[in-house]
This record gives sequence, C-alpha cells and structure tokens, in this order.
Amino acid sequence: MNVLFIIADQHLATCMGHEGHPQAITPNLDRLAGQGMRFRQAYTQNPICTPSRTSMLSGQYCHNHGYYGLSGPRPVSLPSLFSHFHSRGHKTAAIGNIHTPDFPRNWLEGHLDLFLDYFAAVDGQHWKTPFYENLRAQGLIEKEDVWFFHYNPAYALEGFPSKLTFEQSQEGWSVDQAIRFMRACEGKPFCMQVSLQRPHQPFTPDQRFWDIYPADLALPPTLNQDPSGRPPHFRAMYDYARKMKWPIKPDDFESGMRRLWRGYLACITHVDHAVGQLLDHLDRAKLAEDTIVIYTADHGAYSGTHGIPEKAPGICSDAVCRVPLICRVPGVTNRKPGAVSNHLVELVDLTPTFASLCNLPPMQTVDGKDISPILRDGDRATAVHDVAVTENVWSKAIRWKQWRFVHYPRQMFAGQDVGELYDIASDPNETKNLYADPAHQNIVTELRRLLTDWLISTTRAKTIWPAPGDDATKYPTAEDGHESNTAGAAERARSGMLNYL
Repeated sequence: MNVLFIIADQHLATCMGHEGHPQAITPNLDRLAGQGMRFRQAYTQNPICTPSRTSMLSGQYCHNHGYYGLSGPRPVSLPSLFSHFHSRGHKTAAIGNIHTPDFPRNWLEGHLDLFLDYFAAVDGQHWKTPFYENLRAQGLIEKEDVWFFHYNPAYALEGFPSKLTFEQSQEGWSVDQAIRFMRACEGKPFCMQVSLQRPHQPFTPDQRFWDIYPADLALPPTLNQDPSGRPPHFRAMYDYARKMKWPIKPDDFESGMRRLWRGYLACITHVDHAVGQLLDHLDRAKLAEDTIVIYTADHGAYSGTHGIPEKAPGICSDAVCRVPLICRVPGVTNRKPGAVSNHLVELVDLTPTFASLCNLPPMQTVDGKDISPILRDGDRATAVHDVAVTENVWSKAIRWKQWRFVHYPRQMFAGQDVGELYDIASDPNETKNLYADPAHQNIVTELRRLLTDWLISTTRAKTIWPAPGDDATKYPTAEDGHESNTAGAAERARSGMLNYL
C-alpha cells in the first residue's frame, strides 16, 4: 500500500461542510469523508507546529521527544514514519510546509528520498528553496504571501486575496511536486507527506476562493463571547484583539475580524482545492485502490472564533486542541464509507497505524496506538485511549468523556490557583468554566489524577530499576552482564515494578 499523508496548518476541526459548518465550502474534503471515516474526537499533542509535527512523525509524546517550541536542534537518533517505511522498501517524500527540527540540518534528512520544504532547505537555510527560486525566476517573489508579511508585519492578521494564483502558491507548488514524485515512483510503493501552509495566516487565498465568500459574511457567533471565566492570558489576548490597529480600512474591530474570517474560510477552500487535485490524480493514475489517504492538521485555531485572531493562547480551547482527521483506507473504510467515529484518538496514533495498515513491523519507539481496528469496525472496536492530552511545557489539557480540563501550575500565575473545566457535551463553545464550581470538584480531582497517571505511565525512562522484566527477587550484578532491553519495555516495566512493589 502507498501512503498519502496530507497535513494542513491550523485548520479548525469544525470548519468543513461535512461537519455541518454553515459557511465553510469544502467539496473535496467532503468527498474524502464520504469515502472514508472521520474522527470527531481527534486531538493534537501540541498547539505549536514543530512539536506537533515531531509527535506525529515519531509517534512520541512531547514529554518523551522533548520538543515544545519552534524548530530547534535535530533529534539525530529519533526514528520517524519515513525512516521506518524507507528501510522497508518504500520511496519516501516530504513536500511543503514540513516545519520539523532543522538545526544544523533537518531531522528528516536521511529518512527521505525527496525533501522539499517550501520555506527551509535541508541545511536550515530559509528562502533558498526550489519554491522560492522558482518564484524568483518568474519575478514573483515579492508577491508571495509569507515573503510579503515577513517585510510587512502590520498585515500579518489581515484577510485579502493573494497576488498569486493557486498554481503559483505554496499549495499549488506542493501538489505539482507531489504528482511528479508519484509518477517517478514507477510502481514502487511510496509514503509521502504533503504539508500545506494554509489556512495558517497570512489569510490570503487565491482570488477565486476569496470571491466565493461575501464581503458581509456573518462573523462567528463566539466572537464576543464573555471571557471573564477564562485564565488571565486568554483574557489578555481577547483584550489585545480589540485594540489592534488594522492596516486596511475600515479599521474597526468587527470589520478587521470579518476580513480575517473571510480570508480564513477562503484559505480552507484553497486547501480543499489542493486536496481535490491530489485525489483526482490518484483516480487518473489508477492509484486510488492502492493508496491510504489521510487528512489532518497539526493543530486547530481561533482565527476569529472566541474573539481571538491567532491560535495563541492555544491550549485554552478545544478549538485549538481538536483537529480534523479523515482516513480513506482501500479495502477497509470502503466497507462502510462515510462512517464517523467518536472514539478518542491522537495524532501520535498515525505512525503506528500506517505501519499496521501496510503490514510493516511495529515501531518499538512509538507511544501512539494502532487505530486500524477502529477504521475496520468503527465504534464497535475497543477504544484505544481513555484520555487524550495536549501538552505545553507549563500546561496540559486533557479530554476525558465529556470533560475538558486544563492544568496550570500555580507558579504560572503568581501563585493563583488557575484552571479550566468544561462540559463539552452540553457546552461545546466553552462558555462556562466549572473549575472553581464546588459541585464539580470531584471531576477536577479525577481529571487531575488521570492527567498525573497519564504523565507517569507514558514517560519513557532511559534507565529503570528494577530493569524491565527482571525477577525483582534477584538483583543483577556486573557478572550477570545485565543490559536493558528496550523491546516491549513498557509492558515489562509495569509487570516488573508491580512484582517489585
């Protein structure tokens, strides 16, 4: 089987036609969802690009691989989805907005047959990539959106049409390169990531997608939602948004946010068009029956919802932690096309699932779970997670049943006891923070315990005593030639420690 792994950047999980959104125009994502299975409770491991992508491609939680910020030194010894597939005969490629650790060279170097980051070269240099060289050759470099905003930061959150066509944009270039790669594989199996920059700001879609949405587009109903129950950094961002200086007239708050919202939705349609071109190529090339197609995003967004223009402060809201996830697996999801799963899944689950679906050996270094039984049997299959967790260094958000809880250490807010608890089932827009409600303290206590249990039980130890699988009544000596065996270490550690205790 081939793997086509499509990742958007900052896509709100609710903003698709098949999710019932009244404005978002997404015919191709709707087509993919109608042919596959979509997950309504898929969660990212981190609300920031690089750590989220590192988790996705390594299958490890952030507290194990250690990445919580943008870029950073490459994790030389950390395996990836691509190294696993490449070592077993697949042609591998990563194209587009790759955004993985890249100092002094990209983490994925050596894992790939083709590395084509549109923004950064494999050696970490920016703006000197084939995408930008192609624009320079056409005299279009100053019209490219990220380049423009790099030198005109006042426009960073505005919405207006791009000066480039779709074909000239990052998404159009990525689709073209992906199709070239599939053709060059000449029948050999491939595992390819196509990573699309939009709908991340700048909110500048192709003119044709901008024109689809009216100038008087209705604003999100949560735009002016009262933030008084939210933590201090959320309220600060809410207040900041109302004091922003918008460079385009009219420059009042609602006019600026309407342009932003229009641009954001149009960028989603721009991305949807790219997905459609990739699906059409699979059909034309007769690859559809041999290719697993996954669509997701590295994290969600605010982008005008909740009265906040950007994704920060991300971990505060389900809008940022929850992501779209659509899976089309030939011979599996087509038995019941259009199925919807409400099981909790995480982005770390994708790498082990790809390996399982392609009959490759499991990776011993992953924390994620194989969700292929859910793809086969839907919610009749046993759930793989009791909880789903999104991490920042100093905060953790956990989803359990209908509850979403965010833990902040007291040091983060000068000793104040700040936290968040929402009943997502009855309050999906998170209008009422129940953290301090006396009637819900048992839920707060249980979620804090679940979060602590999760953090302890998922942490990867470099050494452990007693060693995994050891007879706790026998202490190994130097004469035993004892060495720790990492294969299956988590299960043996649990049994060994229980016997020891």
